[in-house]
Amino acid sequence: MSNSNFTRRGLLKTSAMAGGALAMPTIYDGSVWADAHAGYLNAPTGSTVTLGFNVPQSGPYADEGADELRAYELAVEHLNGGGDGGMMNTFSSKALQGNGILGKKVEFVTGDTQTKSDAARASAKSMIEKDGAIMITGGSSSGVAVAVQGLCQEAGVIFMAGLTHSNDTTGKDKKANGFRHFFNGYMSAAALAPVLKARYGTDRTAYHLTADYTWGWTQQESIQAATEAMGWKTANNVLTPLATTDFSSYVAPVLNSGADVLVLNHYGGNMVNSLTSAVQFGLREKQVNGKNFEIVVPLYSRLMAKGAGENVKGIFGSTNWHWSLTDEGSKAFVKSFGEKYGFPPSQAAHTCYVQTMLYADAAERAGTFNPCGIAEALEGFKFDGLGNGETEYRAEDHQCFKDVLVVKGKDNPTSEFDLLEIVEITPRAQVEYAVDHPMFAGGELGKCNPGA
Repeated sequence: MSNSNFTRRGLLKTSAMAGGALAMPTIYDGSVWADAHAGYLNAPTGSTVTLGFNVPQSGPYADEGADELRAYELAVEHLNGGGDGGMMNTFSSKALQGNGILGKKVEFVTGDTQTKSDAARASAKSMIEKDGAIMITGGSSSGVAVAVQGLCQEAGVIFMAGLTHSNDTTGKDKKANGFRHFFNGYMSAAALAPVLKARYGTDRTAYHLTADYTWGWTQQESIQAATEAMGWKTANNVLTPLATTDFSSYVAPVLNSGADVLVLNHYGGNMVNSLTSAVQFGLREKQVNGKNFEIVVPLYSRLMAKGAGENVKGIFGSTNWHWSLTDEGSKAFVKSFGEKYGFPPSQAAHTCYVQTMLYADAAERAGTFNPCGIAEALEGFKFDGLGNGETEYRAEDHQCFKDVLVVKGKDNPTSEFDLLEIVEITPRAQVEYAVDHPMFAGGELGKCNPGA
């Protein structure tokens, strides 16, 4: 890049190194974006900048959406200099100063995805076209995430994905304008399989109930491949509509299937209802093939555990983050969130707060709101202090790579929030995969679209 005509800050990349120390920042000429584009969509002209928070305020993932919105509001408060600053104080990058983003006060608009792709696209489109949102973030469904990510690519704004766990989000449906901090189905399976092998052995037969959309399909594919690689057999995989509330007709056939493990590839209200049904059918008291019948929930959350109550005791799963972590970033976030709302945050809240901070930080380092400048600042960015340890936004697919947590339902919880215990922190190296891995094949990242 040329060294002439620097923007106010230029493009600054920092890398977290071992022990949390930072490499010397590298400055790039951010004027390349002004040279390459006459402008960009929804460039802020006044003293404020508008972000669009698109979350499920209704539908089966509404509990997750409510916590996401709480986190977004907290992030905006911190960016604008309010509260105690939260993870801005522990973030390895020090570009954020609590004076908004690039000196502009952060405002926001919200939408309801309804956990439906069409509704989510319409909501995001309205926020972009009517409200002038320069970035869209949110969602608790991978179907929603893929749909909105595609819309943002077409429109020319950055999409900072919320809770989306399908391999496809940064696989065949990846986009240059889209970025995911949350982990994915492959990572869950890679973390869980060794723990399941150690606890339940290699001679097991699994029956899968799977949410019938992109997340369920890729989560099931991932966990089946990982468990079969260690010797398990698969009795059946039955797809369940996302709108299902009564799972009794899906659970009943498990009883005579010969399976001794039920894998619930369900999330949110679906998981609460399917697990409740499985317990009501007495599966956890059964013995099959001379073994205790077990249930596995590959993707867990505190909110789901709370909804399912005592039924989660002893059940293994994985999470992207948990409020009981003791690193400085997690402690800072839990403190800020708890003081504002009176209870600890969920993993959905965590990833949404972090995504907002990462976007704001990228804008500061790039010295621009141009989505292509922000994308350049995020690609290959290494950071620490945001609750997951050392993390990298891989440039080739815009997927964050970091450690993954394996958890199980606590046998003796001390409160309604203390329901999961961390049994293993799986290192990044164990869950990493090549960009061209078959489960992520197809589709091209493409080029950033600035929208103007």
